[in-house]
Amino acid sequence: MAPLAWAICCCLLGGLQLSRGSPGPGVPRLRLPYRDLLSANRSAVFLGPRGSLDLRAMYLDEYRDRLFLGGRDALYSLRLDQAWPDPREVLWPPQPGQREECVRKGRDAVTECANFVRVLHPLNRTHLLACGTGAFQPICALIVVGHRGEHLLYLEPGGVQSGRGRCPHEPSRPFASTFVGGELYTGLTADFLGREAMIFRSGGPRPALRSDSDQSVLHDPRFVMAAHIPDNSDHADDKVYFFFSETVPSPDGGPGRVTVSRVGRVCVNDAGGQRVLVNRWSSFLKARLLCSVPGPGGAETHFDQLEDVFLLWPKAGKSPEVHALFSTVSAVFQGFAICVYHMADIWEVFNGPFAHRDGPQHQWGPFGGKVPFPRPGVCPSKMTAQPGRPFGSTKDYPDEVLQFARAHPLMFQPVRPRQGRPILVKTHLTQQLRQIAVDRVEAEDGTYDVIFLGTDSGSVLKVMALPAGSSVEPEEVVLEELQVFKVPVAITEMEISVKRQTLYVGSQLGVAQLRLHQCETYGSACAECCLARDPYCAWDGVSCTRYRPGPSKRRLRRQDIRHGNPALQCPGQSQDDEAWGHVVTTTVYGTEHNSTFLECLPKSPQAVVRWFLQRPGDQRPDQVKTDERVVQTERGLLLRRLNRRDAGTYTCSTLEHGFSQAVARLALEVILATQLNSLLPQEPPALGNLASVPPKTWYKDILQLTGFANLPRVDEYCERVWCSGGPGSFRRGKQAKGKGWVGLELGKKVKSRVQAERNRTPREVETV
Repeated sequence: MAPLAWAICCCLLGGLQLSRGSPGPGVPRLRLPYRDLLSANRSAVFLGPRGSLDLRAMYLDEYRDRLFLGGRDALYSLRLDQAWPDPREVLWPPQPGQREECVRKGRDAVTECANFVRVLHPLNRTHLLACGTGAFQPICALIVVGHRGEHLLYLEPGGVQSGRGRCPHEPSRPFASTFVGGELYTGLTADFLGREAMIFRSGGPRPALRSDSDQSVLHDPRFVMAAHIPDNSDHADDKVYFFFSETVPSPDGGPGRVTVSRVGRVCVNDAGGQRVLVNRWSSFLKARLLCSVPGPGGAETHFDQLEDVFLLWPKAGKSPEVHALFSTVSAVFQGFAICVYHMADIWEVFNGPFAHRDGPQHQWGPFGGKVPFPRPGVCPSKMTAQPGRPFGSTKDYPDEVLQFARAHPLMFQPVRPRQGRPILVKTHLTQQLRQIAVDRVEAEDGTYDVIFLGTDSGSVLKVMALPAGSSVEPEEVVLEELQVFKVPVAITEMEISVKRQTLYVGSQLGVAQLRLHQCETYGSACAECCLARDPYCAWDGVSCTRYRPGPSKRRLRRQDIRHGNPALQCPGQSQDDEAWGHVVTTTVYGTEHNSTFLECLPKSPQAVVRWFLQRPGDQRPDQVKTDERVVQTERGLLLRRLNRRDAGTYTCSTLEHGFSQAVARLALEVILATQLNSLLPQEPPALGNLASVPPKTWYKDILQLTGFANLPRVDEYCERVWCSGGPGSFRRGKQAKGKGWVGLELGKKVKSRVQAERNRTPREVETV
């Protein structure tokens, strides 16, 4: 009777979600939850002494080996070690009376009327510049952090100053800043109501400089990033670039407004004009960042909202590559795209025609008139300070040049991405993408860009975009999904340390230290290491370990990122079962005319699962054909109505990148309906008195118990019916162990299965 018990209880409790077909390319090959990351020592989380930092700024200082954080009314310093030893905290609340004044002006006392630190930049070898919202009265201060090797953190006495124009009033207002030559460049809204958008320079010996407010140069901008990017070896030509989105009137002159993404720039040595644009930028120009997918008939799907930007500096002295994360603003679908831009293409656009239109109702076109000299937007340098043309400062520029720059800040041509399209497009996601960081990794068969994407649910996606041969679209490879934070929370900061092979991930809750790779997670076989396609990892002949480039090719080092083909990389591991080691055959039982579930859990969600059946007497197995009666699910094979022809040996195999391997082998024995009367216990399923009832009634009563709310009773029921000392007992199974009886072990398995089912969502179990 033990086989029948096992068949009935497992069939009733084994209902699972139906599969949605073959796994898509966007499915992560490995998912690691929060607890697994911590237990594997791959992640360490710092939440501060009060359980939440309310983080707003993060600065990674690899020179000092420290991570500086700006939160709510506090600053933090962490040493870059795995366990965050000896964290330092400095409390920095608003000045007396500011919090109360903020509340009187109608702001929220908890979420707005505090000093949220939003600016952290190195000032010199011993100090940082920090600025906070100051309860809607921005404030800046000098922070003593000490020399390299010291671990100091305190406010410089007397170093507090106004932060207006250097830090936004609101804690969540989009904002970007960078520090160049002792001066702070910021893109922000600088007033209490959040209406006065500007690019501002302050803090140095020169007079402060800001955007021209007489003309709407910036249209409701959403600043994402600011960075100092030299154009060439002439430092007089250095510029600060701003990446942002803005909402502008329809470019074709029609009604409504549209969102577009921009790259803007100003000269570091801009001093404003003498009569025109006094204390205003005379070199500001902007161009559109285009990220779209070409469609049929010339139509394009645009990703217009800039979410984040990461600058990948290939080598010292080389210009960076701009990796930009975009989202759609469409009401039809939600999508994200990553576009990569070369600085040479950006420079070419800024050297091209200016945009011009004759009136608000006219369309934009290229300016066809004469452009004055020096060309508007260029920096005073050797090119402008030529004999007979003493333009050594923007204050020397003719009014004609400044007027032109004021009237034509926009370039006509957009900046198009490398290869004219995104390297990665993701649609229909259950989560939003918010942050991007990129690491260029040298592997055995080439160099690859590993992209880390921070989501709004506290997880990080580790992906690659590989050239797909003759195909225009790159191949998306999702290596891992890592749940960095315990609760769903939007990731707002990401910094990558190539030296330490670590990603620092920030959210309002706190900050996490995440190792870029953990090769042993992929498994202990060469094939598993190869199928992972992780450029950080390779098979060294013994285990899956960190790949380290060397001058010579080591014979035992196996890695195939582009194809992930173990058949070529792992000698001796062919696709027959013997090479994979013995796959143990497990005997399972099912009852005729009832449902039976055969479980198979592949290691990789990206693998295609195939089932094969070899019936008694057959020479070779045949692939199982699915229909309404035989359904393949995400966790196995469900036979809704079992018949005697279903008996045989089922092999579950996975196919991934052309490589097949057996995962499970199950020998299914079918208990015929004619045997049920003699096998079924003649007691009702009531947990009290047991009396003889027909088997059909007994079976229906079991089904009533298997509702989700009754799962605890199923646990108790199985124990009492199958494992008690009463008439339906299987305690004698111990004596009959050699004959296939299971006894008490059966009850333990059923109880374990029920416990696992409690953690799942309710599912319908089909039977006759």
